[in-house]
Amino acid sequence: MKILDKYIGFTVLAGILIVLLVLVGLFSFFYFIDEIDEIGKQGYGLWQAIQYVILVIPRHTYEVFPSAVLLGSLLGLGQLANNSELTVMRAAGVSILRIAFSVVKMGLILTFIAMIIGETLAPLSVDYAKTIRTLALSQGQQIGFSRQGFWARDGDNFINIYTMFPDGGFGGIQLYEFDSKQRLKTLISANSAYYENQEWLLKNVTKVQIGATQVTRQYLKTTTWNAVLNPDLIKIVKVQPRNLSSLGLYKYINYLKQNGQRTAEYELAFWTRLSYPIVCTAMIFLAIPFVFGSLRTVSIGQRVLVGAMLGILFHMLNQASGNIGLVYGISPIISALSPAILFALLAIILMRRVV
Repeated sequence: MKILDKYIGFTVLAGILIVLLVLVGLFSFFYFIDEIDEIGKQGYGLWQAIQYVILVIPRHTYEVFPSAVLLGSLLGLGQLANNSELTVMRAAGVSILRIAFSVVKMGLILTFIAMIIGETLAPLSVDYAKTIRTLALSQGQQIGFSRQGFWARDGDNFINIYTMFPDGGFGGIQLYEFDSKQRLKTLISANSAYYENQEWLLKNVTKVQIGATQVTRQYLKTTTWNAVLNPDLIKIVKVQPRNLSSLGLYKYINYLKQNGQRTAEYELAFWTRLSYPIVCTAMIFLAIPFVFGSLRTVSIGQRVLVGAMLGILFHMLNQASGNIGLVYGISPIISALSPAILFALLAIILMRRVV
């Protein structure tokens, strides 16, 4: 049985890797086409565009893997079916469940690898890719967050950061401190700020204190500011939720909760990540009934078409569930897990019909 497990597993592995290579290649090609318009601007050349596209590949791999595992399993099992190898296995007394076990075992190993890529390599490479791109387009000068800068809340205080320097510092700092009655009591402006020894070091500071009867202004060369907000959290805010690791999402969700801010979008992304193994396992199981069931006599092209349609359907359902949940205030756990559980139930129902 070990030889049979290896044979089925490696056949499915070959199918998954082929589909993964094609899908990632297509995504990378389209990304490169989008970057062509930016080539030649400031210091952003062809090499920087190629670097950017290559560094984003781990994220593409993680995102398309559920579809790749479905299509790849259909290809691998379809090849065995077309060569009548599955028929021989069944005639030799090997059950469909035993064959399914061999497929699922390989699929789970690949899913584990994809999750490691998505949780470690992909967030780091995307962050580095965006840094390379931004620095090249800004020619190494300070980087603006947006026209209004970056805004964040820290307890009863608010901070506005206008730019980020290539060396990791921040410029154009405005700190607004409020009292318990939500009245502005202190306004601090600083030309630059650096995070050192778990606190902010502000340089070239103007401090305005607003009292009940007077306003005082003070100029300081340096001063410190203690806050929950740190550069790592700022980087998290700059990145879209789908590009963050589960740990990064968890940290930022806690930060938002501490400051009484909305967390629904980030919680949805967090629970979507946690549902990843359920989705991949469901995709593997979905492939098996289509090979042993009604599609056992059809061509590989038809199987791929069915798999592609299922993948598109899941993507649409996943997007719709998330957006509907955000609009109507549905629990992010329900919005994130519903599509995964629905497809898992569909896989179980279809498996029961062929076993």
